[in-house]
Amino acid sequence: MFAVLGFARKPMAWLALSLLPLAACGPMPGGGSVAPGKPVPVGLLVPSGSGNASDEVLAQNLRQAAEMAASDLEGASVDLRVYSTGSDAAGAAAAAQRAVSEGAAVILGPVYAESANAAGKAVAGSGVNVLAFSNVTDIAGGNVFVLGQTFPNTAERLVRFAAAQGRNRIFVLHEQTAAGDTGRRAIEAAIARSPATHAGTASYEFSQQGIITAAPQIVARIKAAGANAVFLTADSGGALQLLAQLLPESGLDTTAIKLIGLTRWDTSPANLTLSGLQGGWFALPDPGPSSSFQARFTARYGSIPLPVAGLAYDGVAAIGALARSGAPNALSASALTQGAGFAGVNGVFRLLSDGTNQRALAVAEIRNGQIVVLDPAPRSFGGAGF
Repeated sequence: MFAVLGFARKPMAWLALSLLPLAACGPMPGGGSVAPGKPVPVGLLVPSGSGNASDEVLAQNLRQAAEMAASDLEGASVDLRVYSTGSDAAGAAAAAQRAVSEGAAVILGPVYAESANAAGKAVAGSGVNVLAFSNVTDIAGGNVFVLGQTFPNTAERLVRFAAAQGRNRIFVLHEQTAAGDTGRRAIEAAIARSPATHAGTASYEFSQQGIITAAPQIVARIKAAGANAVFLTADSGGALQLLAQLLPESGLDTTAIKLIGLTRWDTSPANLTLSGLQGGWFALPDPGPSSSFQARFTARYGSIPLPVAGLAYDGVAAIGALARSGAPNALSASALTQGAGFAGVNGVFRLLSDGTNQRALAVAEIRNGQIVVLDPAPRSFGGAGF
């Protein structure tokens, strides 16, 4: 029985502490103005009102995580205002404009890349920054910052780890989609910056039959290239499970040639049972603070949070931490991108001047159906793992 590919829209798009800057920063002009001593007006854009049940659950998770972060703040407070984006980019743009017209000093969200891009453009002239829950780096820049775990950040972490373990001839395998091509470019760029060698690249049509047809030729190319690692862009909602079945069936020895994943393999329990993924590597946020956040969220709201909910907590808590300075320009681009970063519920992270981010990630292996952390996430910038 072959696994069935899913094509649903989804974000790619994760401690009981108040998130703090890791070091003091000196804000500079730009961005929404903050009134010292008063709550910071925050416009939270969520994908409710789209008519999609999964979007409604996502919107609720984001709102709940943001509210939890707001209640945890010390030394500052936020006035959280929730706006529905509906089902398209135009709705997100209208929601962003409304939030700014009603006094938002910063916008948190939306989730989907097109919506985040539209929201940023809609308020670009206002000086208000947008902290989107997306992980798509193509939309980053200007007044748009992405909070999600990005492909370049993940690829960099895993390629450097693989090279250090002797898995230094890396073959790239991607689906023929926009996301697959973005992932391919991130992996190839990471290899170029590392001691590893790019052993080759192959792609497959993003359909069940396309993968079935391509698998034998892909395995032949991997072997001919002398690769000792294959970096996959596939995710749990797409081709990952089918590839995990067909590559070994087509003759790929996954004990000799390590499978590495650009996406999180722990998002589906079924992945942990697949023989083809045993011994494979992927990256994930620091399990310690992430597990603590999940436990607190579950105790408070009675359900396990979606991975993206942690980004809403991080965003609100970072805003509060910066606002504690009391400076009117505490949410300027230079303040948001202060180099020491923040300690978040998914580990330390920092926003970069190009609108992307750098997040501390652990490297994990699927072993006998369990997730085993091989290399812990760093706890500060400048150390091992960065």
